[in-house]
Amino acid sequence: MSHNMTADQLMKRISEEYEGLSKQLKIIAKYIEDHRQTLVLERITDIAKACEVQPSAIVRFAQRFGFSGFSDMQALFREAFVPNQPNTSSYQHRIRDVIAKQNAPLSNTDLAQSFLAACQQGLDELSQTLDPVAFDSAVDLLQRAENIYVIGVRRMFPIASYITYALQHTKKRVHLVSGLGGMYHEQIRSIGEGDLMIAISFQPYGRETRYCARVASQNKAKLLVITDSQLSPLCRDAASILTVKEGSAFAFRSMSSTISLCQALFIALSYRLELVVEETRDAVSYDE
Repeated sequence: MSHNMTADQLMKRISEEYEGLSKQLKIIAKYIEDHRQTLVLERITDIAKACEVQPSAIVRFAQRFGFSGFSDMQALFREAFVPNQPNTSSYQHRIRDVIAKQNAPLSNTDLAQSFLAACQQGLDELSQTLDPVAFDSAVDLLQRAENIYVIGVRRMFPIASYITYALQHTKKRVHLVSGLGGMYHEQIRSIGEGDLMIAISFQPYGRETRYCARVASQNKAKLLVITDSQLSPLCRDAASILTVKEGSAFAFRSMSSTISLCQALFIALSYRLELVVEETRDAVSYDE
């Protein structure tokens, strides 16, 4: 069974069965997703230490998905390994090391530079890992949609607001599901077949976003998910999934990669629709 699937197919199966895994196996699944490009270089003891589990749990995980053991599963990721690709996760470790080794308080500029470096790390990783098939699929969904509904709560609300603003420069009917007054249900009640919902949610995955995505699927609308993991609960019913790994510093995650991805979606759609993308000019002047 293990030799009849690709690494992508395995990750898809892990995503589909993720909610049914034990807590330990979920931790291992997330580690494998985050390190799939370099998994062939790692020893089972290293993975077990990183996941804070026993090596036997790694073997159990592999067997859970039809492999004879860890080495059998590890071989599946050999084709995904790119030896000359920079290990972007090491950038984050370097940032953390710099912070940890400071003997004196950081200056304002030092703080800014550390955070900007984290943003750059996230953008570098997005550039290297952007799935062209998934991105093309997302643009197709945007082009075909009769109505586009956008949902993102709390930290993702500014991103949802931005992509709604950008898409409103096309002739598409675009609706921001703001939940003002607690009216999430009322704002999406008309969503249906032929429509698209863009759901933007990162761990711990907002309850309101999950609710709106569920309603969209029940009403036969398509779902475009922008998230941090293929194991996100939003991915189960998604027609297209775009994953973003944001950089972080000082316990704050950047939003630069996510908003850059949303801008890229808008530009790609505009190009597809043969629109002229130009700087916005106010159409109405406001008298004092």
